[in-house]
Amino acid sequence: MSGYLKRLAMPKTWRIKRKGTVFITRPNPGPHSMGLSMPLNLIIRDILGYAENKREVRKVLMNNNVMVDGVRRKDHKLPVGLMDTIEIKETGNCYRVILSKKGNIELIAIDKKESNLKPCKITGKSKAKGKTQLNLYDGRNILVEKDDYKVGDSLLIKVPEQNIEKHFKFANGALIYLTGGKHIGEFGTVAGIKGNDVSYKNKSGEVIETLKKYAFVVGEGNTAVKLEK
Repeated sequence: MSGYLKRLAMPKTWRIKRKGTVFITRPNPGPHSMGLSMPLNLIIRDILGYAENKREVRKVLMNNNVMVDGVRRKDHKLPVGLMDTIEIKETGNCYRVILSKKGNIELIAIDKKESNLKPCKITGKSKAKGKTQLNLYDGRNILVEKDDYKVGDSLLIKVPEQNIEKHFKFANGALIYLTGGKHIGEFGTVAGIKGNDVSYKNKSGEVIETLKKYAFVVGEGNTAVKLEK
């Protein structure tokens, strides 16, 4: 049953009851890791409650009712992950995928005007056609003329066009969101960067050290988009 996953073996980030049917949907391979994403049908059924079973989920999808990052989606196994936006066309409701402080994948309601804005972390760079290609954490690639970007920086892009709206540098004073470790889901201001570690000041003024790979720059002073309930 390659298309399914044993409920007891699902990632701990999935906020779904572990008791119930033996198997649940396994997401298709995609840009997001399984731990930081969920298949679309589980989000529609178990998180948002727009359907009671897979048949109803497929009906919702086939009626062109669901958009992820500004694109209509019909694949119920599509992995939907961190910072992705979902719009339910029939209701007009929009959501963003975040991580709670308990490390669970959650959705928060957002305004329609934010449904086409997405923070994306730069995870790599390369040269292509004489330009610089920025590789983003969600599998996107963007070509830029002027290379003012570094790995670890973040972009606020407009989806699905992939236009860069803002550039946030990973530097002292940047506002970060923790995507892993003991302080997952927490916000802080970068206080220092050294090697593979970053120290940040949390909302209580406490300085904490964590791995640099867990730091996701989400703004300057305030988050560029809504990331809390």
